[in-house]
Amino acid sequence: MARESLDQRPLRVLMVCSSGGHLAQLHRLAPWWRDHDRRWVTFDSADARSLLAGEEVTWAYQPTTRNIPNLLRNLWLAWRLIPRYAPDLVVSSGAGVAVPFFWVARLRGIRTTYLEVFDRIDSRTVTGRLCQPVTDLFLVQWEDQRRLYDDSVVVGKVL
Repeated sequence: MARESLDQRPLRVLMVCSSGGHLAQLHRLAPWWRDHDRRWVTFDSADARSLLAGEEVTWAYQPTTRNIPNLLRNLWLAWRLIPRYAPDLVVSSGAGVAVPFFWVARLRGIRTTYLEVFDRIDSRTVTGRLCQPVTDLFLVQWEDQRRLYDDSVVVGKVL
């Protein structure tokens, strides 16, 4: 198969994010992800159920902030789901739920793309710091964010 046709084929994408603003930012990328086979991992909330009606969704464990038991539960979820779904790419805008999925994806040789959140301009997020070492493409929404993350790419405002 020619390289051009490989680059044009639909991807299997695992979209991983917290509900709320993180989900809203990834949802705004619909013109891109609609062309791909996708599965979502997020928290079971009213906004997630509304935005993702009709989508394939796996509910992650929350809260994730400073919650070691839920980090371990989400690590186990990532360890089971990633080989079963076999994504070509894992995409996230954070927050904490992204960390175990990005590290498991790296261990399995799966590409990752991280989109740093819109509202953090003057300091790095914890999730951004933990995911960047295993991220193939690190995207930021502001020029000022580029100085915070080496090798990041400015894509402009998503929201």
